[in-house]
Formats: sequence, C-alpha cells, structure tokens
Amino acid sequence: MIEVYIDGASAGDPGLSGAGVYVKIGDGTTQSYHFPLGMMSNHEAEFLALIRGLELCVENNWRIVSFRTDSQAVESAVEKRYAKDKRYTVLLEQALTFADQLDLFFIKWIPSKQNKVADELARKAIQLNRKTK
Repeated sequence: MIEVYIDGASAGDPGLSGAGVYVKIGDGTTQSYHFPLGMMSNHEAEFLALIRGLELCVENNWRIVSFRTDSQAVESAVEKRYAKDKRYTVLLEQALTFADQLDLFFIKWIPSKQNKVADELARKAIQLNRKTK
C-alpha cells in the first residue's frame, strides 16, 4: 500500500499558497513533491494538496493508497463525500473523481506533528510563488 501525506499552506488567508505531497512507497522508497498554488485560502490549498496527491496516484498507477492529512475539513469532506462549505464543493468533486479511479482509497486525519514533511514541502512551494513573481 502506498502512503501519501498531504498538506496545504498559505502565507495569509488568503495568501500565497503551496501544496506538499510526501509519498511512502511499499518498497521503502519515498518521493517528495511541492506545488506553488498562487493566491488562495488555506482550506483551498488543503483541498488542492489532496487533488495533486490523487493525480500523482493515478499518473503512477498506484491503485491502493492511504492518504494522511492534518486538515479535519478535508478528511471529513472526503469521508462524507460532502463539503459543508459550498466554496469547496468543486474541489471536493475533483478530488473524488480521481479517488474513484483507484482500487482502494483511504484518508485519515493525523496531528500536524505527524505531517511535518508534507508541511515543509507546502511551505517550500509558497516560496516558489515568491520567486516566480
């Protein structure tokens, strides 16, 4: 099973944002990704981190995956397949479209202290926004 740790971060809310995705592959190897996202809210960045992680799974043909997030909003929305805040409905639908292409998909909330690598990647992505201006 592939473990995917995701995090979104914003420098301000809204502010320059980034997504971090840290992947643990069953053979013991890891892969790290960071994506600058431009201006958005922290919750939007969290959902886009999920979407980017799911896109990577589909692209790499990782069919059985377990996601970890420190965003209770994202975890709850995915589990219920419903976003309480209508601003995130489109992002949730995009994520579910990718998740439904996988053989097995889990998502679990974890404390921030267990998600430090993905957080560092997301913060690195924020810096990339600043460099491209």
